[in-house]
Amino acid sequence: MNIISQPDRIRRLIAAHRLDRMFSAPGELDFQLRIYESGESVLREGDEPDGLYFQVAGRTKVSSSVETGKALLLRFCHPLSIFGDIEFLQQVVVQSEVEVVRTAEFLFVDNRTAEAALMKDPVFMKELLRHLAYKLQTCTTASRINLLASVEERLAGYLLTTRSGNDFGKELNTHSAHEIASLIGTTPRHLNRVVTKLAGLDILRKARNRIVVTDWDRLDTFSNGLRYE
Repeated sequence: MNIISQPDRIRRLIAAHRLDRMFSAPGELDFQLRIYESGESVLREGDEPDGLYFQVAGRTKVSSSVETGKALLLRFCHPLSIFGDIEFLQQVVVQSEVEVVRTAEFLFVDNRTAEAALMKDPVFMKELLRHLAYKLQTCTTASRINLLASVEERLAGYLLTTRSGNDFGKELNTHSAHEIASLIGTTPRHLNRVVTKLAGLDILRKARNRIVVTDWDRLDTFSNGLRYE
């Protein structure tokens, strides 16, 4: 992780992502620009949170694990995403692992500044509530589908969601079979069986480690209307 001291660059990033509209007095906040390379962890589960992270460049992935060591991939994130928000409000340790997939930049506000300047800022709290509501909605939707739908329905719904181009579809999009399996709550082996089944029905095919859909209408029928949205 590199900390960059370039006030002009920070101001440009704030303007580009309209962060100045998220706060009542943005000029009073001491932002720090942090840059992480691919594979680096931004936040680790169980660590004490150090502040709020506003992702302004790159791609990250968020996952959660249990004591057995198994991890569940939750989503991929792009600008503008906020991390440390739950920990900031609930005063708890870091709840999810955030790892960089492609070089990522963050505007960082430490805990002391956040607590002093943001906790009573109605403009920021309204924006934070919107971000938290989105996370709750999408996590609830994904959990419901992964618990109640068949793997065939989940895969079909996943492919149709990522095709739609909506915000959550972008956050789920990956070409890795292992990551797709984790996102839809199954194993790579079970996913491969379903892909083989649908390929046999000429609904999709495998090409260079990618899934290529050949019949979107029949895939839609398989999904039974389910979408991760």
